[in-house]
Amino acid sequence: MPKCATCVVRSRAMETVAIIDYGSGNLRSAAKAFERAASEAEFDRAIIVTEDADTVAGADRVVLPGVGAFRDCRDGLAARDGMLDALQAAVIDKARPFLGICVGMQLMASRGLEHGETPGFDWISGEVVPIAPDDPALKIPHMGWNELDIRAADHPLLANFADPRPHAYFVHSYHLAARAPGNVLATVDYGGTFTAVVGRDNMIGTQFHPEKSQHTGLALITAFLGWSP
Repeated sequence: MPKCATCVVRSRAMETVAIIDYGSGNLRSAAKAFERAASEAEFDRAIIVTEDADTVAGADRVVLPGVGAFRDCRDGLAARDGMLDALQAAVIDKARPFLGICVGMQLMASRGLEHGETPGFDWISGEVVPIAPDDPALKIPHMGWNELDIRAADHPLLANFADPRPHAYFVHSYHLAARAPGNVLATVDYGGTFTAVVGRDNMIGTQFHPEKSQHTGLALITAFLGWSP
């Protein structure tokens, strides 16, 4: 077999993980975390940071990070030609594994209520609403380490934490209030119970930042890279 043909076969065998660049997100840290997880688990994955819709539509796994306001992130995606259609094609039509991070997770909701009403993807029925802690001394945004209350311990992405009380790193002022309790896979307490992880079918979203959450985040990313929903 000619050498070039061998290269083609090898490139087809490698899965692509598309981390979407739409001007909002901690892309460098996210990419490094995914590269580390793939290397340590010996997964043959190509980690690609991209703003190209065709690359996203053809990816084997899709990651949507997000930092900032719901509306700004939604507008940033819409400004990338064909990106919203590419997400629909990859995640809904082809059922590729999807991970939303922070505002990337919130965009999975039906709508966001930050700075007015903005439509979301409507993949997880519910609204993104302000955090309202019972204790007025608690500051907004909710920032720093907090303990996860895992509600779906049998979910493949949440089943293998080394710590039975895993901690993760949060930075947010809003959370996704899901209408179906079964879509809430984990919660966090901050003067009240708020959504930390949502998911259904081939998609999952974390309000916390796995790329900043050390062992907890690395375990989740590793599980996502091997997930076959």
